[in-house]
Amino acid sequence: MRFAGRTQYLQPEGAYQVLSKAQALEAAGNEIIHLEIGQPDFDTFANISLAGIRAITAGKTRYTPPNGIKPLREAIAEDAGKRRCLEIHPDQVVISPGAKPNLFFPTLALIEPGDEVLYPDPGFPTYEAMIRIAGGIPVAVPLVEQNNFSFDLDTFHQLVNDRTRLIILNSPSNPTGGVIPLIDLIEIAATAQRHNCWIISDEIYARTAYDQAIVPSIASLPGMMERTIIVDGFSKTYAMTGWRLGYGIMPKELAKVVELLLTHSIGCTAQFVQEAGIEALTGPQDQAEAVVADYQLRRDTIVEGLNAIPGISCQKPQGAFYVFPNIKSFGISSNEMSEIILEQAGVAVLPGSAFGQHGEGYLRLVYSNSIENIQRAIVLIREVVKNL
Repeated sequence: MRFAGRTQYLQPEGAYQVLSKAQALEAAGNEIIHLEIGQPDFDTFANISLAGIRAITAGKTRYTPPNGIKPLREAIAEDAGKRRCLEIHPDQVVISPGAKPNLFFPTLALIEPGDEVLYPDPGFPTYEAMIRIAGGIPVAVPLVEQNNFSFDLDTFHQLVNDRTRLIILNSPSNPTGGVIPLIDLIEIAATAQRHNCWIISDEIYARTAYDQAIVPSIASLPGMMERTIIVDGFSKTYAMTGWRLGYGIMPKELAKVVELLLTHSIGCTAQFVQEAGIEALTGPQDQAEAVVADYQLRRDTIVEGLNAIPGISCQKPQGAFYVFPNIKSFGISSNEMSEIILEQAGVAVLPGSAFGQHGEGYLRLVYSNSIENIQRAIVLIREVVKNL
């Protein structure tokens, strides 16, 4: 069969490939500890689920405006604006089923064939995929371990040029958990303004930050809201991965174009899901805050355990729920290492190479699992790698 050229670079996400292998091993009777899939391990908070159920019972199951119902857009504008010290109008908010459409559609709206797009590497695989589908030229900017996995700014300045149309940021980061410091954002913002670039700021993990850290948003810097698309959602903070609810915040003119792309592709986001989103934002926040405190304990446990294994070194991430340990001393590829750990230790982890060429030499482990399972996983990994 012959397919359109825009599909030739599409690859499965590594997490789903490893999950499939892990599930096959489980089906054969093996016990597997899952540290590969990036989703919370707890249920959606009860008040949110009940709001969704009430909405279904009330018949809120029909079409909605493509950009989302106004009460949810108002709630997002207020909440997101307060957290980022910004004045946001509801017409700047575009609701989507999950956050990915608000990554894809602004890219489609802004990128012409041949435009260059800078994106983080290692980074979320969707970034490169959406750039290529839009006809853009993906330009990887290395994230540097010595800089807490923020951009290598020297390389960044060498790569940005007058063909650069868009810069993608992700802070806190998947897969590293790194947070881009304010001083780096100021430099990136100045460069974007100098070269007249747009910014997509993927802030899906912004509320999952540790040690009382505040994650800065580039949109909050002077003159940046007019050239920034903030992408966020409900999946991580409120354990709503399967509900599929995300949003973008962008200039009104761009929001109108993205709304048209939604109209002719997805149509709209389920109304009862949006009603649940209103409850998530306006209801009690104590559970979300408690979960972050729990994640911090798990983070400390996994980082301490990994650093106690000879040959592995692991930075303490500042946000998200991933660690990205360095395994270069073993002299084997990250893919080989992840397969050994899965097949011999019964622990599912991802190779760093699943997140780009600069992820080679690392593994990604998710600590949205119980401390007991994390501790067991560390013991099993130690036993396997000591023989390498």
